[in-house]
Amino acid sequence: MTDGEDEAVGEMSDGLQVELFHPDSDREPGDTNIQKWGFDIHPVVFPIALGIIALFIAVTVLLGDTAKGIYEGIFNFIGANFGWFYLLVVNVFIVVLLYFALSKYGNIRIGGVEAEKEFSNFSWMAMLFSAGMGIGLMFFSVLEPVFYFSNVPGFWGAEAGTGAAASAAMAQTFFHWGFHPWAIYGLVGLGLAFFSFNRGLPLTFRSIFWPLLGERIYGWPGHIIDLVTVFATLFGLATSLGLGVAQVNTGFEYVGTEILGVVASVPNNTGSQILIIAGITAIATLSVAAGLDGGVKRLSTLNLYLMLALLGFLLVVGPSIFIFGAWVEGLGAYFGNILELGFFRGTMGAGGGTVTAWTVFYWGWWIAWSPFVGMFIARISKGRTVREFVLGVLFLPSLFSTVWLSTFGGSALRDSVVGDGSGAVVGAYNELGYGAFETLGMFVMLEQYPLGAISASLATFLVMTFFVTSSDSGSLVIDHLTSGGKHDVPKTQRIFWAVTEGAVAAILLWGGGLTALRTASVSTGLPFAVILTLMCYTVYKGLKNEYEILESEEFAETIEEITGEEDVDVVTTGSETVTDITESDDAPGD
Repeated sequence: MTDGEDEAVGEMSDGLQVELFHPDSDREPGDTNIQKWGFDIHPVVFPIALGIIALFIAVTVLLGDTAKGIYEGIFNFIGANFGWFYLLVVNVFIVVLLYFALSKYGNIRIGGVEAEKEFSNFSWMAMLFSAGMGIGLMFFSVLEPVFYFSNVPGFWGAEAGTGAAASAAMAQTFFHWGFHPWAIYGLVGLGLAFFSFNRGLPLTFRSIFWPLLGERIYGWPGHIIDLVTVFATLFGLATSLGLGVAQVNTGFEYVGTEILGVVASVPNNTGSQILIIAGITAIATLSVAAGLDGGVKRLSTLNLYLMLALLGFLLVVGPSIFIFGAWVEGLGAYFGNILELGFFRGTMGAGGGTVTAWTVFYWGWWIAWSPFVGMFIARISKGRTVREFVLGVLFLPSLFSTVWLSTFGGSALRDSVVGDGSGAVVGAYNELGYGAFETLGMFVMLEQYPLGAISASLATFLVMTFFVTSSDSGSLVIDHLTSGGKHDVPKTQRIFWAVTEGAVAAILLWGGGLTALRTASVSTGLPFAVILTLMCYTVYKGLKNEYEILESEEFAETIEEITGEEDVDVVTTGSETVTDITESDDAPGD
């Protein structure tokens, strides 16, 4: 097929998607926007979001410990009274996602019957993983297993410091970074992608409520939904960047003083961290200005290569046999207890404190982050079937996370399990305490193995690149939210939000409000949990409607009218429909 014919078929299929699947509405994404000074902004969401951001920063910094106490009180109230709800709904999300993937709806293609993939599988996975958990895995991959080894969650009933404690530590960590968080991201990503690409609605959170609200998504109900989403995205990202820059600063200092023996290394203080934020934000600004394909995709791919390099290095120089054994044993304990872990609240026995402090916190954190990660996943997933999307999002990152956690967590625990119980990493945790060990754990572990200076430097650089890609991804998401859901936003606007994110993180770091705001942003997980529960229904309604149209005789007749009977191949097999608008000899993209 020639380029002209290929383009013509694409236009026909796009027209078909609009004619049969888009809502009967005169509204278009961003149709009321203000376009001025290089910006393309929603007249309500953009200015009110800026006002809320400024007000919240001012209150958090000025009130100091008072604000921190208020936020912690809110979170503790939510954890104590609604922790059961978090645990329940996240399990529901896994079941719903698997139903969408494995049922007749799995063959529906995001973007329509002829939508093509915008990114290769490798690039898609790289961006998916970089946006989802990069900084978090660098921060917690040593800290969390070591903590559980010394403070075994009550669910497991193991004695601290034993082999059983190590097995429980790996399984508990897998649980917090495995299927459950990616189910949250997958549900949000699928819902946003479907309603944006298949229904032509704005790429914002308001669109998922079209089956319930209809045209009202363009009014104040939709504005409020998007404003809450902007809040959770920006402040959740700012607090995570604060964690990342603390680890970068610690990496610079530790490599310089402890490993290389340099007297005048980078000081570990607020001033240094603000300068690091400024430098990395400048890089992120250049990347986001280059766009999704030119900047974010390339950096995400670099991230994945660096992760694989660091992972491979530690597998070679570290305790390889122990790592693989810890991985297999951890997976066994994880899969063997996944149902009980998923529903364990600790109400009727020991372990409730760990559930509130870790599991409920994590679930609230993932849910609060879901608009950011889910919207970014939606933006990069056009052209994939529902089945491909769900299985890719749910299984591949989860599996990689377990390998990463086993490698770094297993390397940290090895000497304490196999040796005489006096492992250097666990010993450093006991000596330093949780707070100081947070940012040091990764570097203490790497120092125990050959070429510690090189691996620690690579780890520090990797955190920096994750910092950049997180900022890039967050900027693109907030751009969509504040531009009425447009897919393409002016470069000036992308730069504005990249700079704003860095400025917010720096101000909160200087004012001592990052920890307080982290707790506050996690608390937004409760209203979002309710929204995501409703999303299960709205996505089902959308997929059901699309499937019924694809199965209908009217659909086949319409295609025949548009393309001619010889150019259409519609196969209906009861449980699935495969539709191709192609020439009889070669298909577009073959």
